[in-house]
Amino acid sequence: MPHNDLSALDAATLAERYADGSLTPSEVAESVLARIAEREPELNALYLHDPEEVRADAAASTARWAAGEPLSPFDGVPATVKENIARAGRPKPSGTALPNPPVAAANAPTTDRLLEAGVVIVGSTTMPDWGMLSSGVSSLHGITRNGIDPSLTSGGSSAGAGTAAAAGYGPFHIGTDIGGSIRLPGTWQGVAALKPSEGLIPLDVPYTGRAAGPMTRTVADAIRLMSIVARPDERDYLTRPYPPMEWSLEPLEPAGLQVALQLDAGSGLAVEPETRAFIEAAAERFAAAGAIVEPLAPFVPAEVLDGLVDFWRSRSYADLEALSKADRALVLPFIVEWCSAGADFSAAQTVRNRGCADEMARLTRAATAPYDLVLSPVSPVAAFAAEDPMPITDPLQTMGHISFTVPYNMSGQPAVSVGAGIQADGRTVGLQIAGPIGSDDRLLRVAHWFETVRGADAEVDWSKIR
Repeated sequence: MPHNDLSALDAATLAERYADGSLTPSEVAESVLARIAEREPELNALYLHDPEEVRADAAASTARWAAGEPLSPFDGVPATVKENIARAGRPKPSGTALPNPPVAAANAPTTDRLLEAGVVIVGSTTMPDWGMLSSGVSSLHGITRNGIDPSLTSGGSSAGAGTAAAAGYGPFHIGTDIGGSIRLPGTWQGVAALKPSEGLIPLDVPYTGRAAGPMTRTVADAIRLMSIVARPDERDYLTRPYPPMEWSLEPLEPAGLQVALQLDAGSGLAVEPETRAFIEAAAERFAAAGAIVEPLAPFVPAEVLDGLVDFWRSRSYADLEALSKADRALVLPFIVEWCSAGADFSAAQTVRNRGCADEMARLTRAATAPYDLVLSPVSPVAAFAAEDPMPITDPLQTMGHISFTVPYNMSGQPAVSVGAGIQADGRTVGLQIAGPIGSDDRLLRVAHWFETVRGADAEVDWSKIR
């Protein structure tokens, strides 16, 4: 924790110290603001950030603690939300440089839950154009960089959220995910990142595959954040009722659990050897703890992944087509070329492509039904250059790096990225652990256990992150 940096303290420590009076939210806010001022010129993780508003909100929290009336145990803990998570009265440009972005009329459910808990939102985090890149490259923001190594990608589309977590802009960060957008920044920046069960964190703009979820330096803080935001809200008209979950911080050993190990997704990019070795070593730790580990064959063929990506092209092309010629020129050229391919699909092909989402869901649930957990890489490749929009730089190729992540978006199952190893060149590699719908609390406890056994050589030393 360089420079006695209070911004690096986890949420539990902050809550304890606020409660015993040895630290105030205002003191922590000043440390976070200093951290942001130091790193933000290079990292570019924040879209909306008003230091005076942060100070005022922290002062209000400090007063509540002084009066013995905190709104929750995490009153005053700093947090960020992705720019597409609505904050009343604030613009939502979705990463594009288009003029006159829509202004949110009301908060998203996640924003409301954070504010009701007294959490201090220090800013909205950046994303690439329309959230359709796995990087921090944006026509509006420029380049958001990796908080551990700024020469590398942040991952995306929850680019700024991942960087804010890795760089120490406070403990709590919320991203969104339709194909890997929470977990990819997680694997490439060494943070814990959960795509929860469908609708468990309610959305005000729900659609197939979309989820919001925590991005934190530790699984324990992800569990704490879930206890705040994983609550029903009628604005999410696609959600389902879930039984109450126990957000326990007790690590759960996988002894006796049926665990699948998937090392070949059946589509997309091949898994790099160093990534494969880390995931195999993780599976060995599960087996040593008493889990029953067996291989899982590929279950989503390439044509299904291709069809889904082509549907996304058509959906984004519908947004592009509605723009004037002048406004089209403002959208990132990679995105323009990527989605323009969607203009050539017939109505019938577009319907067939949309059906690939349902087929992927069916295949994923059927293949994983016999198992309590599924282990796999998050991404087949490690982090790439910050300036590249994707690990595959040809926009006409499919998204071959999401083959392990996107199935769980379509199936609605929870999947978490947790650090599994650090390559010789310093790039981080995440283990994805997936489970049945509604098992999020148990899934996080297993991920928390894995953090305790993975070994120091697999952990990011956050104290050395300048």
